[in-house]
Formats: sequence, C-alpha cells, structure tokens
Amino acid sequence: MDARDMMTAATAPAPQDPPETRPSFRQVVWAVLRVAGIVAALVALYYVLPLDHSSMGAAATVLLTGLAGFAGLVAVQVRVILRSRFPGLRALEALATSIPFFLLLFAAAYVTLAAQSPGSLSTSLSHTNGLYFTVTVFSTVGFGDITAKSEAAQLLVTLQMLADLAVFGLAIKVILEAARRGLQRRSAPRGGGG
Repeated sequence: MDARDMMTAATAPAPQDPPETRPSFRQVVWAVLRVAGIVAALVALYYVLPLDHSSMGAAATVLLTGLAGFAGLVAVQVRVILRSRFPGLRALEALATSIPFFLLLFAAAYVTLAAQSPGSLSTSLSHTNGLYFTVTVFSTVGFGDITAKSEAAQLLVTLQMLADLAVFGLAIKVILEAARRGLQRRSAPRGGGG
C-alpha cells in the first residue's frame, strides 16, 4: 500500500451501520424525555420530602434500603441492556437515571443527619445544600465549605466515598460491559442449530 492508498483509506467515509442497528432520532428523543422525566420526578420527590423532620433510624433505613434498591436497579438495567435493540442508548439511559438516584439517597441522609444532630456538619443543610455536598463528595472536589464534624457524619461521608468507588468501579463498568455485549450480540451472525 503506497501513500496515496493510505490517504484514500484514511479519508474514505467509514462504513455506516445499517439503519436498523442505530436508534432513530425519535427513539433518542424518547430516551432523553424518559431520563428527564425520571430525574425530574426523583428531584421533586427529594425536595418535597420532609427530610429535616425524619428520625435518624428512618433515614438509615431509607439509605440502606435505597442502596439495596440501587444495586437491584443496576442488575435490572443490565438485563434490559443485554436484551435491548439499542444497548448503547439503553446503557446511557441507565447511567443517566441510576447516578442521580444514588446521589439523592446520600443527599437525603445528609439533610436528615444535619437536622437531627445539629453540629454534625459544619453548617445546617437545606435540601439544596445536601445535594451540593453530596455532589462535591461524589466528584471528589471537596471545597471544604461543608465538612463532617461528628463521628456519625464522618462515617456517613466515608460510606458515600466507598459507595462512590463502587459506582465508578463496578456499576458503570457493568452497565458499559452490558452495552458492549448487547452490541456484540446484535452484530453476531445468526446461525441455526446449536
């Protein structure tokens, strides 16, 4: 292959997937609308719940139940992705709904902790402050404007950091691997007998 052939190969348009292997514009729009609706409902629920009037026991139960629900959600999402006609799109939907659910669980726990145990965090937390603090811990930014002061708060932050590592290291990998396998399954030739 000479330089001209290499240049032609490099500039030639990539072969397009057959239309049936790519989601249509309409399917993408519906996926975006589903994600927006789910996230909006989760955020609205978070803001209307009287978290500052909840007990610590109730908050711990909700957090632990929610984390178990998150693990179950990821497991269900993986099965749906593997069976989906468009696994890449479905994987993006799964990530776009699962991560906000995860973050809102911890935000609710922080708001409840701050209300039930004043002084456990460096400031009292509104729903917005709780969400902000959760995202700064999740993103490992940690500006230092809100800090854990009590052992309970430090344990909760530690739990979130460990769970964040699990989400980054496991949940996202599992979802993306499911998308990859789903795409492989779709592109594999269908054989008879076997």
